[in-house]
Amino acid sequence: MNQEDDASYKLLFAAPEVVRDLVLGFIPDPWLQGLDYTTLEKIPASYVADDLRQRSDDVVWRVKAGEEWLYLYILIEFQSHVDPFMAVRMLVYVGLLYQDLIRRREVKPGHPLPPVLPIVLYNGGKTWTAPTELAALLPPVPGRVADYLPQLRYLLIDENRYGEAELAAMHNLVAAIIRFEHPANDEALLALIDLLNDWLAGRPELKRTFALWIRALLLRRSNNTLVLPKVRDLTELKMTLAEKFDQWAQDYKREGETLVLQRLLARRFGPLPTEVIARISGASVEEVDIWVDRVLDARSLDEVFRP
Repeated sequence: MNQEDDASYKLLFAAPEVVRDLVLGFIPDPWLQGLDYTTLEKIPASYVADDLRQRSDDVVWRVKAGEEWLYLYILIEFQSHVDPFMAVRMLVYVGLLYQDLIRRREVKPGHPLPPVLPIVLYNGGKTWTAPTELAALLPPVPGRVADYLPQLRYLLIDENRYGEAELAAMHNLVAAIIRFEHPANDEALLALIDLLNDWLAGRPELKRTFALWIRALLLRRSNNTLVLPKVRDLTELKMTLAEKFDQWAQDYKREGETLVLQRLLARRFGPLPTEVIARISGASVEEVDIWVDRVLDARSLDEVFRP
C-alpha cells in the first residue's frame, strides 16, 4: 500500500471495535473467541532498533488472556500486493516488538515473553502465493543446522476468499470493510453506508473514521480524479455521493444520447459540420431529446435545430 492508503487503514484499525470484529469474524479459534475484547489496548508500533534505525509495524494491540494479565499481542500488517518474503518481514516485526517490550521493561528477566499473533490482512486483486511460514523460504539443511533454523508462521486473511453473500450475512465491521472495497454498483455502496450508519448508532467518532476511510478509498479507486469534499460523518458522505452518482447518471445519459444523435444525423445528412457537433456537445439533455425526435421527419439539419 502507498502511505496514504496505509494511513487510512491504520486509522480504521485504531478502533478496538474493528480489531475485535477482525478476530471474532475471521479467526475461527475457540480460545481467541473466548477472550475479553473489552480489555483491548493499542500499543506503540514504531521502534528504534539496536542499529538506531527507525522501523514501524502497521498496528499492534494487546488483549488480556486469563487472570494473570498474560497479554496476547496482535500484530496486523496491511497488504495490497503479494510480497514473497512476507514471512521475513513478519519475523522482523515480531522481533522488534519483543525487543521494545524488553527495553520498556514490560517483560522482566525470568518471565516468559507474551504470545504474538502475526496477521496479514490482504486486499489485493491477485491470488496470494507467498509462503505463510518462514520454513518454506529456507532450503533443506542436513545435520544439526536444521535444528537451529528460525521459525515463524503468520495468519493470512485473504479478502478474496470471502463472497458477498457470506460477508452480507455477518454483522461485522471488517466484513463491511471488505464489501466496501468490492461494491457491486453505486446503489450497493450507498446501501452499505446506510447499514454501517445504523450499526454505529451512538458512536459518532467511529462514524467519522469510517467516513474518512471510505472517502480515501473512493479517491484511490478513481486515481484521484474524483472530486469529493471532506466530510464529517457517514450521513454527509452519503448525501455527497448520492448527488455525485445522480450527476454521473445524467452525464452518462446525455453522452449516450449525444452520440446516438450524431450518428443518426450523419446517416441522414452526411458528415456533420464542426459547428453542429459543437452545438450538440454543449446542449442540455432536454434539447438532445427534442432533436432526436425530429431526426426521422426533418428534411435538413436546419429543420432539426429549428427553435
